[in-house]
Amino acid sequence: MAIQFSTTVRNARLDQIETTIGTAPTLEIRTGSAPANCGSADSGTVVATLTLPSDWMAAASSGAKSLSGTWQDLSADATGTAGHFRIKVGSTCHIQGTCSATGGGGDMEISPNASVTAGQSFTVNTFTLTDGNA
Repeated sequence: MAIQFSTTVRNARLDQIETTIGTAPTLEIRTGSAPANCGSADSGTVVATLTLPSDWMAAASSGAKSLSGTWQDLSADATGTAGHFRIKVGSTCHIQGTCSATGGGGDMEISPNASVTAGQSFTVNTFTLTDGNA
């Protein structure tokens, strides 16, 4: 039998992520594939950099935690196809994953599409962390 946690424990683990990272992380949308892990050097070109809201994730519920507030860049940094993202404090990566257009199945989904043009506005529509061991 695999180890299982109650929903209360799963929610607490998820809420601790936001507490640990803090209230002023940045989100980088980058081209290409994500590095092997958060400890690896950045890869790809930064097409957008967003400062996330101070309460950037909603309280965990039912073992999941979703974005909170508006995650929007009114003017993208560069032109390129969004491939992955990194949530950082300073130069330290704390979360990374795939990035796609809405409905594209990425860990984070943006609109209007994954082809970003310098100066364009775009919005992060979907980002959810789900704790395992249910």
